[in-house]
Amino acid sequence: MHCLIQGQSKVSILIPGKVSVPSDREVNRPASPKTDIATLAIITVTYHPDIDVLDAQLESLPTSALIVVVDNASTYSEREALRLLCGARTRCFLVENDTNFGLPAAINQGVRHAISISPDCRYLLFLDQDTEPDEEGVLSLLRCFESLRATDRNLGCVGPRLLDAKSGLGHGFHRIAGWRWERCYPEADSFPVECANLNCSGSLMDVNLFTQLGGFEEDFFMDHLDTEWSFRVLAAGYKLYGIPSVAFRHRMGAATWRFWFLGWRIWPYRAPSRHYFLFRNAIRLMRRSYVPSVWKFWAAIKLGLTALVHLLMDEKRWLQLRYMAKGVLDGLR
Repeated sequence: MHCLIQGQSKVSILIPGKVSVPSDREVNRPASPKTDIATLAIITVTYHPDIDVLDAQLESLPTSALIVVVDNASTYSEREALRLLCGARTRCFLVENDTNFGLPAAINQGVRHAISISPDCRYLLFLDQDTEPDEEGVLSLLRCFESLRATDRNLGCVGPRLLDAKSGLGHGFHRIAGWRWERCYPEADSFPVECANLNCSGSLMDVNLFTQLGGFEEDFFMDHLDTEWSFRVLAAGYKLYGIPSVAFRHRMGAATWRFWFLGWRIWPYRAPSRHYFLFRNAIRLMRRSYVPSVWKFWAAIKLGLTALVHLLMDEKRWLQLRYMAKGVLDGLR
């Protein structure tokens, strides 16, 4: 695997957060000479999960890592299945919520629970309930993180190459090139790619960075929580890297549309309620000073394109458009 790069200087920007961190602990401590997977906490949030897919995810995770599954008010039978899954594994803990608090709040809750169980926790890895790392993928990602940090003290987060579980197509990594917000699709044997944004699922970071910046913004509920987090990390002077040599299978939305545009691409199909949060949170981000102007420009175009695609192709087009419009109005409030 290729995991070495040169570092750059960091800009000192302090951003208040909701989670405190002891002032005597550095955000980027030196990497340990030997990767200790027991210092990694893996947080998965569930909401009406596919139990078989989740079981496959848990089977792929290192047994010595700490695993915290936070369930956001799934059904009784689903919780029973979750208890069996977690109970059958060492260092796997289930946190059950009677209310759906949203994805960012549940992640923050999972981190607090992990730190309370293991105060020596050094690293965090976040996974969606339907993300499946390749064999040795988690360990490889952690080793790449430690290798990168050994040469770049400004390292913030790393993320794997995400592959659509159905089509096998890569989701790519986001970068800024002048006034272009673009995706790049590096080969599996490529060196790490500096990114402008990372998907929440698969993101790995130092626990102290997470607590210093206050964790995820809970009011986002879902969608663009990782976009907001990525821009906050960058604004604080840290960097994001995609690791092409590590692949996780990932499902985007309930289904995907596959189409050709200068190569095969995938378009995630989302429910109307998802589009409400997607549009609302995008509008909120457009109003924030630390969000890059180039992202705002292309996000506005993508929102319009999303509305157009569903108007032309979706049987629920009017319901979709109604939720999108409501999201825009609420984002402007």
